[in-house]
Amino acid sequence: MALVSHDRTHDASALGRDLRTFLARISAALIHAIDSAFSDKLHNVSRPKILFATSTADAAILIATGLLAFGFAGENEAPHTVTAWVLLIALAATLELRRNWSYTIRALGNPIEQTGKIAKSLLIVFCVAIGASHLLGLPTVSPLTGTIWLATAFALMSLARVVLARVLGRLTAAGRLVRRTVIVGGGPDAEHLIAALEGDNLKELAVLGIFDDRADERSADSIAGFPKLGTFDQLPAFCRNAAVDLVIVTVPLAAEQRLMQILKVLFTLPVDIRISALGAKLRLSSSAYAYIGRVPMLALMDRPLTDWDRVIKNIEDRVIGALLLLIAAPVMALVAAAIRLDSKGPILFKQRRYGFNNELIEVLKFRSMYADQADAAAANLVTRDDPRVTPVGRFIRKTSLDELPQLLNVVKGEMSLVGPRPHATEAKASSDLYQTVVGEYFARHRMKPGVTGWAQICGWRGETDTHEKIQRRVEADLYYIDNWSLPFDLYIIAVTPFVLLTGKNAY
Repeated sequence: MALVSHDRTHDASALGRDLRTFLARISAALIHAIDSAFSDKLHNVSRPKILFATSTADAAILIATGLLAFGFAGENEAPHTVTAWVLLIALAATLELRRNWSYTIRALGNPIEQTGKIAKSLLIVFCVAIGASHLLGLPTVSPLTGTIWLATAFALMSLARVVLARVLGRLTAAGRLVRRTVIVGGGPDAEHLIAALEGDNLKELAVLGIFDDRADERSADSIAGFPKLGTFDQLPAFCRNAAVDLVIVTVPLAAEQRLMQILKVLFTLPVDIRISALGAKLRLSSSAYAYIGRVPMLALMDRPLTDWDRVIKNIEDRVIGALLLLIAAPVMALVAAAIRLDSKGPILFKQRRYGFNNELIEVLKFRSMYADQADAAAANLVTRDDPRVTPVGRFIRKTSLDELPQLLNVVKGEMSLVGPRPHATEAKASSDLYQTVVGEYFARHRMKPGVTGWAQICGWRGETDTHEKIQRRVEADLYYIDNWSLPFDLYIIAVTPFVLLTGKNAY
């Protein structure tokens, strides 16, 4: 009897060891796949891509298990009815998981909590779907099919979460899936903040260093092992080049003038900005703080698009952008032929313009000027009856057909369908550079530039011969960034053709 018990214990131990080895191999394979397909230019793992892949995998599991459940139960529903049920429930369950905050990196790192969210979301969706079908008199899912579907989907999705949590843990430990953070303001405040953050053992936070304008004994070259990286003026360039995610300001709220000087610089960056309230004498209710670990922070500004919002906007750009490119292809072919017949030179015109995070991108347009008079830097903006513009060029500029090649920039991921219009590096309002006219000008680059935008819908397109015109354009761009939503984007896309018909301010 003891021998049998020993054998069973040995078998259970071997099974557990084999299971751990199996999970480790799957984790290693997934890490390699993520490394090759999900990394950016700085070798960091893209959080939006992971979230999109997770939601896609959930939908795929729900569809596959649903079709298998209907087949196993041998129900006689028509194939199109089965397909409709499966797709509807898969979509609803994925949206319910998103509503329950299942698709965040922090949530995905806790597989136990995730299994509860999966069970809750699936039960809600199945109960609502079956109840609605009974009320409406529609074909419904039988108890056998529903049980098989629910059980297999739950088991597979929970197993996937366990593997994914291991993968995310390894990537975080390797510094590949962390929030790249800088601290603004040195001295004891920065030292106390770093000690508090390290005390919480926040592996997902990677402090790169400190920025401080002070050069005396109040600001050492190194604090708690983290280097002083530069002054406030050097902060924007560092944040852009190092892909910083989070900026924590330790300057006391009482130092209002110094704080405003810092925030004016930070406002132009696509980063999350927090003010440390660790040593603040003013105590607010806990709901007023955004905590990082156990450290209270005042949330001053969030980046325009969260990880999941970036997923939605990227899908919007790639899917709608590709469809519009196919629809516009015949028109683009006719425009290209007209340009070729009208004047000598290339059909397309490439111009370096400011893109997301102030990076320079090559924007494509149909050539509208005579080739020998092209102004690549846009030092002299086009005006009414400009002699540099060809006859065909005048028509395509007035109708904005010259912008159609930018759909290629959208599909490549350099631009969005909707966003602040990209401006050339030397573009001027009257005789002054845009950035000298409007102090918040570079804040419009916190989001990808767009083929169309809210400023264009509001009538601020075309010539900028006065300071007011560029000021109003920037105001409209910042309003769009602060109020972005998918319905807002779809509205702008739908209204754009009607706005273009007027040809207002386009020369």
